[in-house]
Amino acid sequence: MRARYLSLAASGAALCMTVTLTGCGSEVLGGNNEVTLRVVAADYGDNPANSSATYWKDLAHRFEKEQPGIKVEVNVYSWTEVDAKVAELVKAGKAPDIAQIGAYADYAAADKLYTADELLSVQTEADFLAPLADAGKVKRVQYGMPFVASTRLLFYNEKLFADAGIIPASAVGTGKGWQPKSWSELEAAAKKLKAAKVPTPFALPLGREEAQAETMNWLLAGGGGYTDNEESYALDSPDNVKTFEYLRDTLVGGGLTGPVEPAKLDRQAAFDGFTRGEVGMLNGHPTLIKQAGGKGVKFGMVALPTADGAEKPGMGVADWVMAFKNGHRKESGKFLDFLYSADNQTAFTSRYDLLPVTTSGYRSMEAANGAGASQLKTFLQALPTSRLYPVGKKSWAGVSENIKQNIGKTVQPGGQPAKTLEEMARSARAADTH
Repeated sequence: MRARYLSLAASGAALCMTVTLTGCGSEVLGGNNEVTLRVVAADYGDNPANSSATYWKDLAHRFEKEQPGIKVEVNVYSWTEVDAKVAELVKAGKAPDIAQIGAYADYAAADKLYTADELLSVQTEADFLAPLADAGKVKRVQYGMPFVASTRLLFYNEKLFADAGIIPASAVGTGKGWQPKSWSELEAAAKKLKAAKVPTPFALPLGREEAQAETMNWLLAGGGGYTDNEESYALDSPDNVKTFEYLRDTLVGGGLTGPVEPAKLDRQAAFDGFTRGEVGMLNGHPTLIKQAGGKGVKFGMVALPTADGAEKPGMGVADWVMAFKNGHRKESGKFLDFLYSADNQTAFTSRYDLLPVTTSGYRSMEAANGAGASQLKTFLQALPTSRLYPVGKKSWAGVSENIKQNIGKTVQPGGQPAKTLEEMARSARAADTH
């Protein structure tokens, strides 16, 4: 896989609910010049109290006060449904003006999106971190605007590890008690956790919510990835097949992944198990810091060990903002400049412990102090060597959906990684040529 090194994106969300918000500007709008922007966004919260709906409602309210000729209506959906919802709206000829979702390239290829320079001020456009701005391009033209970023680390529960004899009791609370390098060390720890009656030694969420991220974590650690050095799909590479045979035979087959079948385990459910003290370790993004800390869980964070112990790049995820060609280019541009202002970006990344997508935000986080800031910097430091999904491919949205639906089959008893990955690769290559 070509080294697409970046500060990458993010992450998360969890509520199986839809919240409809209408910006509540105090002025009564009217006249022929009134414009209503329809926005669809993803929910990054893990419960109704911290739903992203609150952020968007406040944002819309303040924007409407500044721009009395523009109303903003925002629909916020969980990550399990937001991409499909936007696709449904586009297919029905009712595309939103602005969407904040997981992929943009298929819409750009269909000539449905404004370019970034048609929308943003020079100052806003120049502030994006260069690798992320590049990742938002199709044929050297930027259509996707990064919204938030995150990298991934392996979280482990220090108390459970100490109780199982993996780390000394004195290491609890230090965040530095375990430094594994290879899968054999991960397996040994999982077996000790199982022997200590931990319900889920290793949570392996390959359910629909974010199976594509968990998959990429493991593919990279196994020496593979979604694409080869020429950026062609290579899901069925020998390294990838070996990775999923390991997961099937060793982690799942060894009874180390808990009572819930990986194909039916969503990421937030795994996170919830970790915050209840029922999960020994799992791959997580920065929002788990706050969720676990809020429940009093003492945890450490390390890079996911690799198959052979050699250092390999980890993954990052970027979530994207795009504006559809609905005739509201100027109004959408004004709203996006407001969305990407330093204060509004910091408010969102701080609320959900995510990483910034702008140079100003990156510098601000680097300069921050305190325990929470220190933990986030661990993720920030992983950005330069992280690799992103192949988001520049118009086929990626469909390929990602295929992974969400089918990758869990590979680790079931009797699963056939080689066959399933070959079918996925064939479908991905076919989609990439159309």
